[in-house]
Amino acid sequence: MFEAVEIGNALSKEAYKARIPDLRVNLINAQYDLQEADFPVVILLAGNDRLGCNALLHTLHDLMDGRYMRTNALGCPTAEELERPRFWRYWRTLPRRGQIGVFLGAWPLNAMQDYLSGNLKKVDLERRLEHIRRFEQDLVADGALLLKFWLHLSKDVFKQRLKAAKKNPREAWQIEAEDWQAYTVYDDAIKVAERVVHETDTGEAPWHLIESRNARYRDATVGQAIFEALSQRLQHDSADTSPHMPVAPATSPQAPQPTILDTVDLSTSLSRSDYRRQRTTYQGQLSRLSDQAAMQGISSILVFEGWDAAGKGGVIRRLTAAMDPEHYNVFPVAAPTPEELAHPYLWRFWRRLPRAGDVTIFDRSWYGRVLVERVEGLASASEWQRAYSEINDFEEQLGDSGIVLLKFWLHIDQDEQLRRFRDRETTPYKKYKMTDEDYRNRDSWPRYEQAVHDMILHTSTKQAPWHLIPSNHKRWARIEVLKTYCQRLEERL
Repeated sequence: MFEAVEIGNALSKEAYKARIPDLRVNLINAQYDLQEADFPVVILLAGNDRLGCNALLHTLHDLMDGRYMRTNALGCPTAEELERPRFWRYWRTLPRRGQIGVFLGAWPLNAMQDYLSGNLKKVDLERRLEHIRRFEQDLVADGALLLKFWLHLSKDVFKQRLKAAKKNPREAWQIEAEDWQAYTVYDDAIKVAERVVHETDTGEAPWHLIESRNARYRDATVGQAIFEALSQRLQHDSADTSPHMPVAPATSPQAPQPTILDTVDLSTSLSRSDYRRQRTTYQGQLSRLSDQAAMQGISSILVFEGWDAAGKGGVIRRLTAAMDPEHYNVFPVAAPTPEELAHPYLWRFWRRLPRAGDVTIFDRSWYGRVLVERVEGLASASEWQRAYSEINDFEEQLGDSGIVLLKFWLHIDQDEQLRRFRDRETTPYKKYKMTDEDYRNRDSWPRYEQAVHDMILHTSTKQAPWHLIPSNHKRWARIEVLKTYCQRLEERL
């Protein structure tokens, strides 16, 4: 693969000086136009020329306005990053729409380094590369312009570059022991690099292979490629002058269709005395288990979805009453903020993942994309349909990192919901919970029910199954959740 770019491409000083002024103007203008656009630009600089990547980055900052271009040099993970799933560090640093984010090395080189150091087996490398493909596809599907450049040096040029830099006082300080180590394993590294590039070279996110022996050729070629891709995307977006019409809400089936929710036994109940006895037992057990998990650095994520007034808040309060407040956070998920809307859909959830030993509880969650956004027409069909695979990949990474993930759907029937609505309206400290939206959503019950069925069908996996909790009787639901979490924690410990 890489032999095809080892052809001695070069650019003279005169030719370089002649091209740079126009390239600078074009890039600056395109960058300012980008600020008014509705997409971000993600630039990935990788390859076996680490010094070349650094030098190219300096050139890009010289050619463009650095105020609107953020650089992310992600080498060895920090202690904080090691406490979370691997891709957390990438998601949290993604640029917002209208901005440029440059990543040095990042996800492809990290995969290579882990494999070459023996931290990844062959099957694990394949799994990592699949996550990389999914990550890049998600970025592009969300609208990002993803540009990937692999800077390549032949083995001979690699050695010459290191020797020359070592003799040059202005460059010697940049040479690290890892650079010489990279040269000693060059042949093995190239084999792995070819595999990584081949497996992650997709139609949505292709690689640009750049010969890096001549710095002027490298910098001018990459700069021109960025300008052409950015200007083409800007022209394409501006040509789409059709008004953005709201998405039509999904229509309900002509006749009610049976769903998995029909299998939930809503007649289950628990006497008050049995409830108090079991609550004391399981809360005591949870207190002990959660303390052990915190000491061992085992994190948990609990996801609560369900009908309005299904009792999510009450269940969560019984959970947190048994845990150390220093080790849990509850996030009630509402409509996304403007800042969150300027990033990919899952960005706001990646940012809220717990540190080692902590518990994060989501009251509503990333499943809003396939529930309320689907039913109310807030997401297009392509957006909510592809969300199933995006969510499964996200949750697989949570599980792979050792996080205990539990997903609960609290189920009630329409009569019980109406009774609770009326109870809230007559209870002073519950009135704030009621809005006109709650009653309006009841009219969409069949469509929500179908959406829940599809959600469970597509996202209840062996690693992250859904737990359907009968919640017509609140005491039963609270004990079931407490018991399920205790059992899962005990298994994990």
